[in-house]
Amino acid sequence: MLILLILSGYSLAQGPVKVDPKHHKVEFENDQVSVLRITLGPKEKSAMHYHPEGMVIYLTDGKGKFTYPDGKNEKYEFKKASFKWVPALTHQGENVSDKTVELLQIEMKTKK
Repeated sequence: MLILLILSGYSLAQGPVKVDPKHHKVEFENDQVSVLRITLGPKEKSAMHYHPEGMVIYLTDGKGKFTYPDGKNEKYEFKKASFKWVPALTHQGENVSDKTVELLQIEMKTKK
């Protein structure tokens, strides 16, 4: 049982491109940042995944919902061309709009 808990916690901390390539695509990457294009169709959900801190730039208007590993959730709205700084987090994203939503997420990489 302990092994299952450890493995499930490990999968929650994986990057979005690995666990949800349908919705997450790497647009650019270097040793300092990864730029992901995130596209969710109407009412689609992503898999639970982890993002390091960074910037989100919304390419469309939309409404979304985050569900966190503890089961809590948070609804939000966004406008095309708006942006915000986001902390590192593990979540499942959901498009609660009736249209496709798209955004860019710029993830900061830590220096080794």
